[in-house]
Amino acid sequence: MKRRLFLLAGTAGLLTLAACEREPKPHYIGLDLTGGDYKPDFKLSGPDGRVYTLADFKGKYVMVFFGFTQCPDVCPTALSRAVEIRSKLGADADKVQVVFISIDPERDTPELLAEYMRAFDPTFLGLRTDPQNTAQTAFNYKVFYRRVASGSSYTMDHTAITYVLDTQGRMRLGLKHQMTADECAQDIKTLMTSKYTL
Repeated sequence: MKRRLFLLAGTAGLLTLAACEREPKPHYIGLDLTGGDYKPDFKLSGPDGRVYTLADFKGKYVMVFFGFTQCPDVCPTALSRAVEIRSKLGADADKVQVVFISIDPERDTPELLAEYMRAFDPTFLGLRTDPQNTAQTAFNYKVFYRRVASGSSYTMDHTAITYVLDTQGRMRLGLKHQMTADECAQDIKTLMTSKYTL
């Protein structure tokens, strides 16, 4: 009986030691979304007519932003910042894929999305789908959006967070709209170098 207790105590000691040696949780300037209740996978169409899912970007960090091409300020600001972020990442820029998901598929045609992405960076990918799948994808990311009348037309209110997924397609970061490109790049570098897992 004493030997069994000794073995159990030894095992508990090893488990405690392993826990102490575990990679510490990194500190981010933005929102740490690791382990959150998100369903980040999607099934969306690109300008080339191809259907994309997260599996297409395995091995890359994916920055996801929900918006619309006729957005007057938030969307172009977020995309311009994404250009700066990739620049500040230097050699690691190629490890990042920027994905823009339209919340206004009625007006954001594949051709318009392609042209819009080229205005910022030709590597950025604009994706869209039908209204029902748009709503489901936004829900999976906890993104709010709604149509707001504006004269004879309309605009869109929407969440202004850029989401960052790791190389395995797991939700990890939320880059707030007020963060600078330097702060965002710092958070992404921290994510790239961290070995922290749940």
